[in-house]
Amino acid sequence: VLSSLPLQVTLYFNVYYFPVWCLAEGIMLHLKYHLLPWHYQFLLVTAFLILSLAEGSRLYLGYLGNLQEK
Repeated sequence: VLSSLPLQVTLYFNVYYFPVWCLAEGIMLHLKYHLLPWHYQFLLVTAFLILSLAEGSRLYLGYLGNLQEK
């Protein structure tokens, strides 16, 4: 099994775009947080944390798996 060059290129660019996405989402969360009811605030923060953790782990495991050819 060989490592995939298109996958590696996609992961490479996604590693640089992920902090930009995270910053933009964090700013938007901060701007509209006080305008929402408490249950939407909770759901929005929870979804942001879950998506950030999932994307970070996906990028890490993608790099690890592709470079080690697993």
